[in-house]
Amino acid sequence: MTSIGGTEMVDWNLAVATATRFVRPGPEVSRDEARAIVAELRRHAKSSEAHVRAFTRMAQSDDAGDAPHDTPVLVVDRPGWIKANVAGFRAVLKPLLTKMEDRRSAVPGGAVLGAVGGKVTGVELGMLLSFLASRVLGQYETFAPASRDLPAAAQGGRLLLVAPNIVHVERELEVEPHDFRLWVCLHEETHRTQFTAVPWLRDHIEGEIQAFLGETDIDPGALLERLREAAQSLAGAKPEGEEGEDDGGRSLVDLVQTPAQREILGRLTAVMSLLEGHADFVMDGVGPEVVPSVAEIREKFQKRRASGAGRLDQALRRLLGLDAKLRQYRDGERFVSAVVDEVGMDGFNRVWTSPNTLPTKQEIAKPADWIARVHRKADGAP
Repeated sequence: MTSIGGTEMVDWNLAVATATRFVRPGPEVSRDEARAIVAELRRHAKSSEAHVRAFTRMAQSDDAGDAPHDTPVLVVDRPGWIKANVAGFRAVLKPLLTKMEDRRSAVPGGAVLGAVGGKVTGVELGMLLSFLASRVLGQYETFAPASRDLPAAAQGGRLLLVAPNIVHVERELEVEPHDFRLWVCLHEETHRTQFTAVPWLRDHIEGEIQAFLGETDIDPGALLERLREAAQSLAGAKPEGEEGEDDGGRSLVDLVQTPAQREILGRLTAVMSLLEGHADFVMDGVGPEVVPSVAEIREKFQKRRASGAGRLDQALRRLLGLDAKLRQYRDGERFVSAVVDEVGMDGFNRVWTSPNTLPTKQEIAKPADWIARVHRKADGAP
């Protein structure tokens, strides 16, 4: 990261320190229990690879760079997840923050303001991560940079399993722990398979993210105006002349986007719906063969997803756009299920041919339109 006057736009170390300080403690386990849980999660991650590849018929690509077993599987605690995600944010946001720092250097007193702003932003990011760190069960980090404590594959990528969160949820749901741990690993292994079997997917998503960030309006006045409108909308007020509009279902992220960013986000939403829905479809498809209590786990987990932990949790989920992620699971799984029912698994796997065969946001909602576009035209049907 470049810096102006020894300061950065985000104080990353402060973000880690803040999140680590405020994150909730995990469930109580003995040292022996913790060792056994970590070992079991690693075994399940390894065994999931064969199950997922057999079910999906997605083979390792010769162009993928790293074989799945070369992609590290890290069983982490909540502070470990925080450190990994801060490193990922720092890598992805580097081009945008460099541009913003260049703009700041031309403003008198910009370095001093930046030092204060960097700390404020670091605290805000830390508080957000402290909230999320107790809720994520696992994560495939696509753009993860390697570090001494957090290794990653040569082309980027590592699989994180957050052990205390997995234990917390399995206890809360009162499900069979061994089955639940394998079920979670099947979902995360599907994400690893998606990126190791489809070598262009990482670059495509990164390109979309950078295009989204490149459209960010870095003019402070314009950004503050959009944030003001966002705050008014979330508080129930309306900017003058917009009394007829309803932003009640939109998150803070939605409200500060430009029109160009909304278009890019529509494409990203479709891709993420596909990836998340595919992972849910696969873990339920593989489940009956290897997870005896999969039906009970799925029923209880779906109820937990839908309900949230309480009013505050639901408000934060809405504000941060996490409800949209829950819809991605649901809508994406419906898309995958409908396509597989109609054209089979091999027919569905045409989705991985190129960026042009990915479903649009509209096609996620109407799988028949994707089938018509990708299959019938390709097969010469009128």
